[in-house]
Amino acid sequence: MTTEKQREAARRNIKKAQAVWREMSHTEHARAQPEGRRRKKPGAKGEGEFYRIQVRPKEEFVTFRTQDVGGPGHIERLAGKRQSGSWDTQAWLVSKQDAHVEGDKLVPDTPDARSLFAKLGSEPVHVKGDIFRAKDRPNVPEREKPTEAQQRAWRENIKKAQAAGSGQSASRAGTGGKR
Repeated sequence: MTTEKQREAARRNIKKAQAVWREMSHTEHARAQPEGRRRKKPGAKGEGEFYRIQVRPKEEFVTFRTQDVGGPGHIERLAGKRQSGSWDTQAWLVSKQDAHVEGDKLVPDTPDARSLFAKLGSEPVHVKGDIFRAKDRPNVPEREKPTEAQQRAWRENIKKAQAAGSGQSASRAGTGGKR
């Protein structure tokens, strides 16, 4: 149980603290808070229009630029420029119209989003709010190239070119092969 003397001392201390607080500037207020008082970072509250899938730490980059991939406002690439001048993907922004969250998993709803998720090196893992983390697509060393997918695409492109060429050669047959 507190005594009357203790209650009076507490009231005096509160009045002193309030007077000091009123004299402080905004930055002094922020510094006086042990955990700091700053705004919530984008995506941390889960109220935005996009899910962010981080593939590299932003500390690796000095400047950023967004690029629409596909239709405007659906999937965006957040590209970062390194100190060396090279550009790379820092994060992907996926519209909430193109994906949804089930438990802790981000599930694609559109073909574009499914294609992006298939190209990622790992499944997106929930961090907080609208922020997810994944690995970027795997980097294939030069000694392992051409990959099977590259060889398959190469064969398909050759067949397409041959098919297109055979159709044109028949129409040119009467001209002696020259235009």
